[in-house]
Amino acid sequence: MKISHLLQQHTPALSFEVFPPKTETGFESVKVATEEIAKLRPAFMSVTYGAGGGTSRYTLEIAKNIKEMYGVPTLAHLTCVSSTRETVREKIAQIREAGIQNVMALRGDIPKELEGADRSGWDYRYAVDLIAELKAACPDFCIGAACYPEIHPESENQREDIRRLKEKVDAGCDFLTTQMFFDNNLLYNFLYKIREAGITVPIVAGVMPITNANQVERAVKLSGSFMPQRFKSLVDKFGVSPAAMKQAGIAYATDQIIDLYANGITNVHVYSMNKPDVAAKIQANLSDILAL
Repeated sequence: MKISHLLQQHTPALSFEVFPPKTETGFESVKVATEEIAKLRPAFMSVTYGAGGGTSRYTLEIAKNIKEMYGVPTLAHLTCVSSTRETVREKIAQIREAGIQNVMALRGDIPKELEGADRSGWDYRYAVDLIAELKAACPDFCIGAACYPEIHPESENQREDIRRLKEKVDAGCDFLTTQMFFDNNLLYNFLYKIREAGITVPIVAGVMPITNANQVERAVKLSGSFMPQRFKSLVDKFGVSPAAMKQAGIAYATDQIIDLYANGITNVHVYSMNKPDVAAKIQANLSDILAL
C-alpha cells in the first residue's frame, strides 16, 4: 500500500523507523529486532540507507522481509549523495524488483572524505534531483522526503529552507517526514509557515525517544535540535540511571506524541533505533488513543 494513501486517514497512526546492519555478521540480530517491531503492526515501517550507500545492500532485504512476512507497508530509504546516475538507476530497479513502491528520497550525509569537495560535477547535488529522477522513472512510486522544523543545518535561514522544500514538493514529493524535534511548538510554527508557502502534502512528525543520556549529545550534533529546559532537567535528574533514563525518555516521547495527536497531527513516526522494547512500550502507552 502507498503511504500517501495511509496518510489520508484522519485517525491517530504510529509508524517506526529501523536501520540495516553495518556488516553481514550483524544481519541476523537486526532482522530479529525489525521483525519484533513489525509484529506490533505499525502503520508502516521505514528502513534507512547508510551514508554513501554503505549499508544499502541490506536496506531492501530488511524492507522486503517486513513487507512479505508481516504485511506491514515499508518505506525504503534511498540517498544520492556522490552517486552516479547509473548507480541510482540500478538501485531504483532493485527497489521495483523487490515489490516496494514507497521510497524516501534523501540527499544523504556528505562522506567525510568528500567534505569540501567540488560538487558541481555531481549527478545529484540535492534531494530534489533524486525526487525528479524517481518521478520520471517510476511515476507509480510514492515518494517521501525530509523536512526540518528547525531549519536544515546547511540553510542560511528558514525562508530559504522552505523555498527549497517547496522545490522538492513541486518535483513530485508526495509527503514529508520531519527531522526529530523535542519542542512541539517548533513544529506547529513550522507547519503554519509551510502551509502559507503553499506546501500542502501530508506531514509526518518524527519523534526520537532519548533512552540514555549519551544519545543527547549525538542528537543535538546530528540535527541541531533545540532541547527544552524541561527535557534538560529530565536528563540531569535521571541520566545517571540507565533504567530510570529509559523510562523517563519513553514517557517524554509519549507525552510529545499525545500532544501532537491532540493538536491534529495524526501521523507520528518514531525513530525507534531497532529497539523493539522501546517501540512496544510507546505503542502500549498509546493503545486506547490509537484505537480511536
